Amino acid sequence: MTDLVTGPDGLPRCAWGASTPDYAVYHDTEWGRPLRGDDALYGRLTLEAFQSGLSWLTILRKRPAFRRAFDDFRIERVAGYGEADVARLLADAGIVRNRAKVEAAVANARAALALPEGLSALLWSYAPPARATRPESFAQVPALTAESTALAKELKRRGFRFVGPTTAYALMQATGMVDDHLAACHVVAARAGRDGIGA
Repeated sequence: MTDLVTGPDGLPRCAWGASTPDYAVYHDTEWGRPLRGDDALYGRLTLEAFQSGLSWLTILRKRPAFRRAFDDFRIERVAGYGEADVARLLADAGIVRNRAKVEAAVANARAALALPEGLSALLWSYAPPARATRPESFAQVPALTAESTALAKELKRRGFRFVGPTTAYALMQATGMVDDHLAACHVVAARAGRDGIGA
């Protein structure tokens, strides 16, 4: 199965997760694991928006710099950013210097701050039911779904930017709202063993 690769450690992984050491760590320890908390999810939402049109590996490698630049993605701090902060961010070679995306990150923090239910509650309210079976290949994994389309529409209505249906689905995958690890991936077996349930 070309969508599954056995790494030097002998563990079968989703192929993208075996392509670089950075991806292997991210794949094994973060991707598909449930993440909650307004600031934590705002951080992931921000990075997914910055990733638009770029490789996720680029963003992953710049993530420490993004965290420093954006006050560890604390919503209240970023929501208070002004023009001087935007200028500071656009001069920061450690991140992706794109004015539209930087301004969207600030606007999204303000939109998140205005949510009466909180960002985490809003995002998770669009999580679909767990699939009955896991995908065997990435041909069975969608780029977007009805839920991600609905989430993107609601986020836009609430004032968020740079979050279309595909970005919304990538966010769902990254934060465990959906779990798209392939059936034969070692993460699935490890999680089943840890939780005492079937894969």
